[in-house]
Amino acid sequence: TMPKEPAVLRQNILDTTAAILACGIDPKKCLLFRQSLVPEHAELAWILGCLTNVPRLLRLPQWKMKRASQNSEGTVGLLTYPVLQAADILLYKSTHVPVGEDQVLHLELAQDIAQHFNKKYGEFFPVPRAILSEL
Repeated sequence: TMPKEPAVLRQNILDTTAAILACGIDPKKCLLFRQSLVPEHAELAWILGCLTNVPRLLRLPQWKMKRASQNSEGTVGLLTYPVLQAADILLYKSTHVPVGEDQVLHLELAQDIAQHFNKKYGEFFPVPRAILSEL
């Protein structure tokens, strides 16, 4: 949600990919791709954003905290980021999502969006459940 220098962004993508591979993820056994190259993520985020009300997004604690750290000038990208997260989950019809405690409210938003979509257009998206790790 914050502008990045293109060269830094490209290097971050390579570094993240290297870290994923170094952790033992085997690209012969799983699909590894750059999400930003899949236009359906942004397309579904737009559709879901048209079904999501602004007051709900304004109540999310992450919006409040980050907006405060940006001198009360939060961007539209920051506000709608949870809708993009919902699109990332729902696009693949995920049924279970590993999340940390700080992301539970965002997953609840994804659940609410899925239910709203299904009620309006018929059963299409599974309502994803959280998988919380125990530390």
